[in-house]
Amino acid sequence: MSQITTHVLDTSKGKPAQGIAIILEKPNADGTWTALGKGQTNADGRLPGLLADETKLEPGVYRLVFDTASYFKAQGVKAFYPSVTIAFETTDQSHYHVPLLLNPYGYSTYRGS
Repeated sequence: MSQITTHVLDTSKGKPAQGIAIILEKPNADGTWTALGKGQTNADGRLPGLLADETKLEPGVYRLVFDTASYFKAQGVKAFYPSVTIAFETTDQSHYHVPLLLNPYGYSTYRGS
């Protein structure tokens, strides 16, 4: 299993959000970001294989960027947030699950298990 996992639930529907593009990034010293993994959520709202199973990231700051504009546009829904960026900090090389609860005018997140 990928060290970093995520899933997206569309709380306006009470269902998983399928087809959301997600990028996992790490910061560079010059303030830019480098992509480490990317993909789209499946029918269960999950993105398996964000990182290769054997990949272990060093402790530090990372971020997940969710393309919410394309998701809502495909459904014909107007939304306020064109993207959601969740920055988080790891303290070791254990598994980190970072879910996104999403609706057209709001979102929340938490550290899952």
